[in-house]
Amino acid sequence: MTQDPVLSVERSDDGLAVLTMNRPQAMNALSRRLRQALADAIDRLEADAGVRVLILTGAGRAFCAGLDLKELGGGEPGSAALAVEAGDPVRALARFSGPVIGAINGAAITGGFELALACDVLIASTQARFADTHARVGVMPGWGLSQRLSRAVGIYRAKELSLTGNFLSAQQALDWGLVNRVVRPEELLPQARALAADMLSVIPHMLVGYKRVIDDGYATSFGEGLTIERERARSANAGVTADEIERRRETLRERAHAQAGAKAPD
Repeated sequence: MTQDPVLSVERSDDGLAVLTMNRPQAMNALSRRLRQALADAIDRLEADAGVRVLILTGAGRAFCAGLDLKELGGGEPGSAALAVEAGDPVRALARFSGPVIGAINGAAITGGFELALACDVLIASTQARFADTHARVGVMPGWGLSQRLSRAVGIYRAKELSLTGNFLSAQQALDWGLVNRVVRPEELLPQARALAADMLSVIPHMLVGYKRVIDDGYATSFGEGLTIERERARSANAGVTADEIERRRETLRERAHAQAGAKAPD
């Protein structure tokens, strides 16, 4: 494990790295130092071929309270605009080619909400809460919240959250389809690690390629997305042999038998 006063990085031999924002006394607010530490760590892990899945979480009672308003309040005019651009952890997450699991342990507010939305899968503790307070702080979002949230929960619900600044509970986030599941606090990291292990058990190049085709297609129209899928399937599947498929089919059969109640594929 590598430790920075504001960020810890736990790297395991199985291809998983856990990043924990470590400013619990400030609800893991994104100070300039934490933003840069996150962006640098993510880029280092992307360059490390031994790391294929990330878990992002927070220390203490909050996931992340967003930009450090105390730091911004003491800055020069225009510092909010610079903060959005400098050490952008959301763009860094987008540069990571493997899946990112957000383990939302507590409040995810504004910039912290944007961090959560930049993850590929969200598992929430029962203590998690979400809020977009941009309209109350007077700072426009610059890390994708205005676009990602409406795509995740629908435009009407997104407008309700963003134009009021009201909190969304973990259970309501589950009901709205924002998070994949809600678990007890003590089960949050074990569940995230178990999901990461499932992801790490798939064919390595598929983990990256399949994530990319989903993301690239989702960013376009449905018709364009289908074209992207067909083109990449034609290229990727051309080299797959019958022997490889048969060998993997047997692995699928064994996995299906190991999972309670699962039916083996034909």
